[in-house]
Amino acid sequence: MLDKLHLWLLEQQPRYLPKEPLGAAIGYAINNWAALRRYADTGFLSIDNNVAENTVRPVAIGRKNYLFIGSPAGGWRASVFYGLLATCKRHGVNPMEYLTDVLQRVWTHPASQIEDLLPHRWLAARGAPVAAAAG
Repeated sequence: MLDKLHLWLLEQQPRYLPKEPLGAAIGYAINNWAALRRYADTGFLSIDNNVAENTVRPVAIGRKNYLFIGSPAGGWRASVFYGLLATCKRHGVNPMEYLTDVLQRVWTHPASQIEDLLPHRWLAARGAPVAAAAG
């Protein structure tokens, strides 16, 4: 079906000016065809980037406040914590419980096994079912 749609779009494109609404829509579809095929062929990708946008929205809203974060190193550390909190939220992990446990153990945890402290693995190690990440 997608191959037929692509052929139809290519046939219709010369009939419309690029600034006409239908011409713009056809051009948009053709220009994004590779992404549409990748989405349709894989089956696990999200059709949009709403999850990413919703994750970074608090950062965008508070941008002026972050001017006072202290230093570039402080900004980097804040981004690490924001990332961890967003990952916890996506996997259904209680952020307070997770951070309390991990921050107490991280200093003695073997560096070669640091991936075990990622929120989804941490939850699995506790015997809790890991929620599928949304999006």
